[in-house]
Amino acid sequence: MSVETAAIETVNQEFYSAIESADLDKMTEVWAEDTADDQVSCVHPGWTLLSGRSEVLRSWALIMANTTYIQFVLTDVNTTVLGDVAVLTCVENILTAGEEGESSFAAGKVVASNVYIRTGQGWRLWMHHGSPVLQGDDDDDEEDGELEH
Repeated sequence: MSVETAAIETVNQEFYSAIESADLDKMTEVWAEDTADDQVSCVHPGWTLLSGRSEVLRSWALIMANTTYIQFVLTDVNTTVLGDVAVLTCVENILTAGEEGESSFAAGKVVASNVYIRTGQGWRLWMHHGSPVLQGDDDDDEEDGELEH
């Protein structure tokens, strides 16, 4: 693993740790600043596009305030560095407190694309896009030779 890839994956882990610990200060550090020409952006699963640092950070504050427990196990992490831009894709295997409170849990998967840019402060998150993976019995579909759409 290159030094650049390791640095990006470290910031990526800080991003997910900030969510897990509901640390808005850490989340604020992870995100890049908007520029005169462009704004950071975020698409949470099932949400519309959020643009601009203040709108994106407000969304994370809302999520953190309304999440009693969340844990991420990242799999299929793939990082590509293209100069001062890096794209990290992964599967977020998520465990959250269920509707019954702390005694029950819900699990799900989200495929995420995180775009990082090199700044004077190091690598910072420029864009996060999460898309839910619909749970189903994939094995049965493959055996029948058909995939459901």
